[in-house]
Amino acid sequence: MNYNDIDSKKKVFLFELDDVLYPSKDYLYQVYYLFANLLEYTEHIDAAQTTNLLIDAYLKNGKENVFDCLKDTLNVGEKYRKNLNSLMLEAKLPLKLLLYKNMLKLLQDIVVDRKIPFIVTNGNPAQQLNKIKQTEWHGLENYLKVYFADEIIPKPEPDVINLLINDHGIQRRDIVLIENSETDRLFAEVCGLDYFNVQEFL
Repeated sequence: MNYNDIDSKKKVFLFELDDVLYPSKDYLYQVYYLFANLLEYTEHIDAAQTTNLLIDAYLKNGKENVFDCLKDTLNVGEKYRKNLNSLMLEAKLPLKLLLYKNMLKLLQDIVVDRKIPFIVTNGNPAQQLNKIKQTEWHGLENYLKVYFADEIIPKPEPDVINLLINDHGIQRRDIVLIENSETDRLFAEVCGLDYFNVQEFL
């Protein structure tokens, strides 16, 4: 599926950020790398070993349990939880985050056709902004509009879409959402929006 397959009457395109425009693991793995290097410097624990352990813990148990796995396995002090949490919010990444190739093309086609791409994202606003600032947008950042749902009420509650519609004088029927989660599907249905799963483009 590509841009030309979408109803030409659609004028506004909404995107979540994580795992829709870029792979969220690309951010997480770089944060784990930075944290592992911090531990190597302060505790003399091999950074490569720690990075691999963190990634493995994430894949098996999810990002919420990563530090606990590290603490149990390497006996890392509880005081370092704050360091990891801080890095998650504001890390300066070694490498830019790269958009999925097909999503980059979709965004470019939207902008060339003089339509509007919005990022409407759940999650900590400081963290999401940090990701956005460190993404390679290829000039598209000049056209993006961003709403942090957690500053209002997180999706699937409709408050953020109501604000967006009021801010920009948009008709609901003109909007299409590109999603990759049950939360966004519920959000689209509650808001009465047409939507596509990102896998149809990837």
